This record gives sequence, C-alpha cells and structure tokens, in this order.
Amino acid sequence: MQIKEVIQHLEALAPTDYAENFDNVGLLVGDPCIQLTGILVTLDTLEIIVDEAIENNCNLIVSFHPVLFKGIKKFNGNTYVERVVMKAIKNDIAIFAIHTALDNALRGVNYMMCEQLGLINRKILIPQSGNIKKLTTFAPVSEAEILRSKLFEAGAGTIGNYDNCSFSSEGTGTFRASENANPSIGEIGKTHHEKETQIQITYPKHKEKNILKALFENHSYEEVAYEILTLENNNQDIGIGMIGELPESASELEFLKRIKEVFKTGCIRHSELLGKPIKKVAVLGGSGSFAIKNAQWAGADIFITADLKYHQFYEAEQKLILADIGHYESEQYTKNLIVGYLRKKISNFAIILSDKNTNPIQYF
Repeated sequence: MQIKEVIQHLEALAPTDYAENFDNVGLLVGDPCIQLTGILVTLDTLEIIVDEAIENNCNLIVSFHPVLFKGIKKFNGNTYVERVVMKAIKNDIAIFAIHTALDNALRGVNYMMCEQLGLINRKILIPQSGNIKKLTTFAPVSEAEILRSKLFEAGAGTIGNYDNCSFSSEGTGTFRASENANPSIGEIGKTHHEKETQIQITYPKHKEKNILKALFENHSYEEVAYEILTLENNNQDIGIGMIGELPESASELEFLKRIKEVFKTGCIRHSELLGKPIKKVAVLGGSGSFAIKNAQWAGADIFITADLKYHQFYEAEQKLILADIGHYESEQYTKNLIVGYLRKKISNFAIILSDKNTNPIQYF
C-alpha cells in the first residue's frame, strides 16, 4: 500500500476541501507514492513523535495539528518546527495533518466530545455554507435515466437522510454542428432539434471531480452542455461545533465535575453559575470563542470549549455557562477517533496510537 491510499481513506473521513481557509492541512511532508510501513497517529508532531515513529517503523505520521502553519524561509534547526521537518525528511517519514477538516466533519472532533459526554440528539452548531453545488445538464430523453443513475453512483443527489434526489423536466434542445465537429446526433451544417431531459442535481463540492467524470463518460454528446452553481444553503452534515442534550438534566456542579473527570483537565475556567439545571450542551474543540453567540442562539445551557480570554467570559451574558477546559484536553480523544477509523479501513499495517503527551500546558 502506498501512502496516498491512506490519504484517500482520511479524505473520506474528513475531506480537506472543508478545512478552514486559514488552515494548512493535507500531506505536509513526504512523497505520497512511497510504500507504507506503518502509521503513527498523534495530536501534535514534535521531535519525540518523529522518534516514536522511527522506533515503531512507521513512515507516516497522521497528526491532528499541522506542524507547518506559517511560511518558513530557512531550515537550519533553530526552531522545533524546523527540527521536526528535517528529522522527518532525513528518515523518510511523511506527515499528514487533518486539523479543521476533522473539526468540520460530522464524525470528527466535536462528535468525539459528544460521545465522551453521552450527548444525544446531536447536530452541527455552525453548519458550513457554500459547499453544496448544483449541476444542471441536458441529455436526450432516451439516455437521461442512465446518466442520472451514473451521477448518483458518483455521489450526487444526497440531501440529508435521502439519496437519489434530482429534478427533471423535458423540452427541445437545438444545435448545429460545424464542419470540424463529430456529432453523435444530427448532421453537420444542419440545425438539429432534439427532445431532451434537463437534469438538476446537487452534490457536496469535494465530489465534483468524480461527478464530472461520470457526466462526460456517460453522455453521448461530443460537447456536453452543463452548468454548475454554488448554493448558499447550509450543509447540515458539515460544520464546526456540535450541540446535543444530556439524557437527564444535571446540576451545574455535578456536570462540571463530570466534565473534569471525562476530559482529565487540571482545572475548568468558567463563567458565573446561573443556578439552573444543565440539559442542552454545546461543544467546540480547540479555540471556540467565536461561537459563543451561536451557542446562545442554539439555546445551550453550557458551552464547552477552550482558549477563552478574560473579557470573553462576560459574553455569557448570564444566558449560559462558558467552560474553558483547555485546548489539548478538548481535542485529546481525536487521535483515538483516527486510529479507530483507520483500523477498520486498513487491517494489514500497524496503526499505532502515540503514547506521548504533547500538551504544552502544565498545571501546578
């Protein structure tokens, strides 16, 4: 197996097309075509992680956080980032980062937080917009059904819990082939009228390449008429943060104790307690201050995230509790998710969960 085949599995879990614009995800170091020897999964890529990969004969590190984030002009080993990359290259180790692609995945970072807390009735807190596309094309009536089926097979036409979704209408198309054309229908130099079916079908943007391939391979026309639009509709299956409910309400102190135990955090920084039971819980792994208002609008009783600043705690506005559990702590189960997923997909290679604690923050 080549490393690029592992990347295909990771892309199926969390397509890099859905990562945030500021992020740096994908294969950061290494050749995707080299043969795989083993996979080490980690939250961060440090020198001790590269050493761990060497010790375990793993030539692919799958890291949640990208070790390369900003541009680097020199590689002389003066920073930990440079030393990591230099050691990885020297030992033919590839590094793949998944970061906000997995943050935005339906079964990603925030899904794992909900799993650990036992939340039910979950949904995305901030659904992404602009990642649903609509294809409109035209085909002879006799070919429309086959073409539609091929587009479905390529991944088009799924909306929420429904698949094979499309809209069709019939009309008459006209065209005239020039002397340089090779028409499958009609004659050169003559205007042709053809009974056609217009097919409209939506799809997630990361499947566009396969869908266009299916369109061109299964359409009889030399020149295929089609158009693609980007829709503003929110995609309820892709986005950041998640909100769910506890099976039974809990008191504020009881739930804060549960959070501390589940996420093994040294402390929880939180806003004023409101004297109300906790039922609806919003989560966002990592730095989530930007989603405070979203958690309020969703009716959350508590919002669990990390990296809140002093004045941001005021934004609770006595409408919910803000709980900062620590950046590492909120994302720690992500590597377990990746390992579990890859072990189901790849059974004949070692997939190792790093045993190194890469949390840079210590508690006294």
